Amino acid sequence: MERQTAREAAQDAPSAKWWQLAFGVLCMAMIANLQYGWTLFVDPIDQTHHWGRAAIQLAFTIFVATETWLVPVETWFVDRYGPKIVVCFGGVMIALSWVLNAYADSLFLLYTAAVIGGIGAGSVYGTCVGNALKWFPDRRGLAAGATAAGFGAGAAVTVVPIAKMIAAHGYEQAFLTFGLGQGLVVVALSFLLRKPSVAVPVKRKSLRLPQTRVDRTPKQAVRTPVFWTMYAMFVMVASGGLMAAAQIGPIAHDFHVADVPVSLFGLQMAALTLAISLDRILDGFGRPFFGWVSDTIGRENTMFIAFTIAATACLVMYGYGRNPYVFVFATAAYFAVFGEIYSLFPATCGDTFGSKYAASNAGLLYTAKGTAAFLVPMASLLSAAYGWSAVFALIIALNITAAALAVFVLKPLRRRYLAAEAETVEAAEATVRLA
Repeated sequence: MERQTAREAAQDAPSAKWWQLAFGVLCMAMIANLQYGWTLFVDPIDQTHHWGRAAIQLAFTIFVATETWLVPVETWFVDRYGPKIVVCFGGVMIALSWVLNAYADSLFLLYTAAVIGGIGAGSVYGTCVGNALKWFPDRRGLAAGATAAGFGAGAAVTVVPIAKMIAAHGYEQAFLTFGLGQGLVVVALSFLLRKPSVAVPVKRKSLRLPQTRVDRTPKQAVRTPVFWTMYAMFVMVASGGLMAAAQIGPIAHDFHVADVPVSLFGLQMAALTLAISLDRILDGFGRPFFGWVSDTIGRENTMFIAFTIAATACLVMYGYGRNPYVFVFATAAYFAVFGEIYSLFPATCGDTFGSKYAASNAGLLYTAKGTAAFLVPMASLLSAAYGWSAVFALIIALNITAAALAVFVLKPLRRRYLAAEAETVEAAEATVRLA
């Protein structure tokens, strides 16, 4: 066993991991607007350059694809060189992306900025989630959930200031000001991030949280049925959620509830506006909450509960969503349990394949979001051909299938995999003792 120096022991004091979690959450909040704040810029850009919404929105698609699919490459560097250099690089890239957006006078430059922003956002996202998994082996669900929640919380705080700056000074000034500001904050925080100087030991053993004793490399992880079962489930739930997020506006208008005023908590606003606001809040809250629940009752059990609630919410929304209050609460319930995939799957991946390569392995699993994005256009095709009933039926079926896979396939599969691994380790240790 490696002996810690006095300096390392001080750095790995109990409070250190909470500071590392807080730094990661703040970094995530700084990149949130690259995804959630983009919608504010689309119409102002179109009014200036007349490129058309579809052409401008292609930049967003490019950003999501780049942000998702390059995470395994970025997290490979994290596991070898630590989080500091990768997050610092990400901060520079997100700042450069929005500066380019401010001066973009062609679609080519806008798309180039999207690629740069995707690389930067993926560097920060994958690093912060992976680092949280390493610092909290006993509370991976809570740690990954809190970190992922920062991705939504940052947008919630800054969307209004961005909208006001666009209205007062133009979208170019908003891109410059917030791009440079967010980038500088990430670069500054990167110097405070680090991985544990030694592997953080698991302090408790729970039958509900079976965990590996062996660190598996990404190459080893992708050779296991467990990884691909998780990947398939991630794609199912993510595609359903992305479909719902993309179509909530059209659904509200077709149900004739979009502009119906709804009074709730002393506030009155249009049903669609209120639904979207609640969705963002509950999506962010659900990530750490269900992560914490999974730390207590087990990953697969929590998945089953969350995915079942999502299917039920869709069923209620389709059957009774023409009532504006039902529409608001049903969509809120759905998104409250959708965001948990960004805490449960990284936590389960860490439990199964270990802490040493947690960033790389979670990054590979995160590409499932990119795969799911390619299924989103299917919702538009289904609604045009068969109506919203087909879209809801697909989302419900995906969630029910994922819920069943969680308890009837993934749970026993992981237990057998970890039990066989434990037997191998114990046999090797026994051989060493006899020698």
